[in-house]
Amino acid sequence: MNDLHQTPLVTYHRAAGAKLVPFAGWEMPLQYSGVVDEYQAVRTCAGLFDVSHMGRILVGGPSAGRFLQFVTTSNVAALSPWQAKYSLVCNPDGGIKDDIFVYRIGDSDGYLLCVNASNREKILSWFLDRAREFSGCLIQDRSREIAQIALQGPASREIVVTLAVPDVEKLKLRESQWATVDGVNCLIARTGYTGEWGYEFYVFGSPSPLWTALLERGRPFGIKPAGLGARDLLRLEMGYLLYGNDIDENTTPLEAGVEWAVDFDKETFIGRESLWIQKQTGPSRRLVGFELGEKGVPRRGCPILDRVAGHVIGRVTSGNFSPLLQKGIGLGYVPAASASPGTLLAIDIRGKAIPAIVVKPPFYRKGVRV
Repeated sequence: MNDLHQTPLVTYHRAAGAKLVPFAGWEMPLQYSGVVDEYQAVRTCAGLFDVSHMGRILVGGPSAGRFLQFVTTSNVAALSPWQAKYSLVCNPDGGIKDDIFVYRIGDSDGYLLCVNASNREKILSWFLDRAREFSGCLIQDRSREIAQIALQGPASREIVVTLAVPDVEKLKLRESQWATVDGVNCLIARTGYTGEWGYEFYVFGSPSPLWTALLERGRPFGIKPAGLGARDLLRLEMGYLLYGNDIDENTTPLEAGVEWAVDFDKETFIGRESLWIQKQTGPSRRLVGFELGEKGVPRRGCPILDRVAGHVIGRVTSGNFSPLLQKGIGLGYVPAASASPGTLLAIDIRGKAIPAIVVKPPFYRKGVRV
C-alpha cells in the first residue's frame, strides 16, 4: 500500500488498531472495533469518521455562481450564505459524472464543493475545461490542504457544544459556519452520510487537535472512531447513493431516483436537454430498494429475478444485512414496470432465489422500523 495516499490522521488510525485497506487510491480505516459495533455507536450515541479522502474543490470569482449553475443540476443561485445543497454533475447525455455537495461560503462569490474521492481528478479536469467560458472563475483543488472529519450520531450535538463554538448548536440541517477550534480554522456544517444528527468539519490546517478533542469530549457519551464499513452500512439504510455502485455515467438522475436534485426551471445546464427528453418519456428502468423475506445477505452483483417468471431483470448495486431491521436490504435497477413498492422479486444469492419485496427507501427512519 506504499503507493496509496494517506490522510493526516493515519497515525491515529494505526494507534487505534484500525484495519487499513485501499479505497479510491487512499489507505483508509475499514473498521476499528468492528463494523456492527461502530454502526451501533453511530445509531445510539456518536461515531467519528476521517473522510479526508474526499475531494474538496474551491470555486470562486465573480462568475462562480453562473459557472456552478451551468455544470450542476440543482439551483445553486438559490443558496443563501452559509447554506449547502446536494447536487449532481452530469455529462451532455444526462449520465452522472459525480454527486456532490455545494457549500456557499458566506456573502462572497466563494463555494466549497465536496466530491467523491474516486472522481476528484475527473471532476477537476471537467470543471477546468468548462470554466474557460466563464471569465473570472477560479477553481482550486484544495483536497490536500483541507482535511475532513465527520461526527455523526444522536449525541453529536451535545459533543459539539463542548467545543465552545458560539451558536454552533443553532445550526440547521445543511447550514454551516466558520469557527476556530483549538487554534485551527474550520467550516462546521450540519451535513453527513448516515441519516443521524451530525456535523462535518472542513479543517483548514492540521486535523489532529480536533480529532483528539472530539474523541476526548465525546468519551462520556460513548463515542467511537468509525470506518468505511460502518459508513457504508449506515448510508445504505438511508438509501443514500454510492458512486460507482448505484450511480455512474451510465445512469441518470431520473433512473436513480434523485430527480429532486435536478432543477428543470434553470435556463440551461449540462445534460438538461437529454434529461428533459427522458422526463417526458419516462425512464425505462429505475433504482429500487428491496428487503429480503428470508435469511440472506444480498451483495453487489447478485441477480434480481422476477418472482413469478424467474428470469433475471436486474442486478443488486448495493446490499447488506441491516442490524436494525434484522434482514437483508439492498438497492438495484429493475425495469420501470417492476419498480412500484410492493412488487415481488427474488434475489439470487449463491444460486438460491431468496424472496424479496420492493420498498421505498429509506429503510431506516430515526429508530422507527420500516
